[in-house]
Amino acid sequence: MSLTNASHDSLPYIDRPLTPSTTSKATALIAAELGDTKTPHHSLPPLPPPNFSPFVEQELERIEKSLPFTGGIDASRYEPLTLAVQDGEDEYKQKLQSSYATTTHLQHRVTNLTLLSNFGQNAWLISNSQTEGVLAGLETELKTLKEETEALNRERKRRQVEVQPEMEYLEKKWQESVGRVLEIEVASEMVFRETLERRRAGRA
Repeated sequence: MSLTNASHDSLPYIDRPLTPSTTSKATALIAAELGDTKTPHHSLPPLPPPNFSPFVEQELERIEKSLPFTGGIDASRYEPLTLAVQDGEDEYKQKLQSSYATTTHLQHRVTNLTLLSNFGQNAWLISNSQTEGVLAGLETELKTLKEETEALNRERKRRQVEVQPEMEYLEKKWQESVGRVLEIEVASEMVFRETLERRRAGRA
């Protein structure tokens, strides 16, 4: 389910469609207003310098150079320990401590896996049920918002369609008024020129 839900139904319904030239001019104005979309806006604060650990910087450098990954988890700690006759007392104690730590870790893992086997399924089902409840609530809210949006758009369209004849009448009257004003100005100019010519003829 998409998180974005764009609706253009709120645009006017009775306006005339734009001509290709008007559309190209509007597109050019938008492009000029946007400018360079790759350069951050001057009002944005500068980004803080990165503060990576040496390990992360090493990994970034490796990825930049396209080098293969080496290293990883040291598997030697999981190998069985062997005691040799020539081992000294310190080495013997170190291996004994390592063996004890590994045994304790494995015991804890067995305990955790046992708990997961006994209770993990129910916890997972309860979590899924809660998530489904949240999803159902969001879907219901989304459905309600869509219905409200559609009802609002229908009402907006109805009102615009109702006033369309009046808008067309007013626009027609405005055009007629502008035409009359132009006719009056042309007639006035013709009367002015005719009067001026008669005055010149009377003086002659």
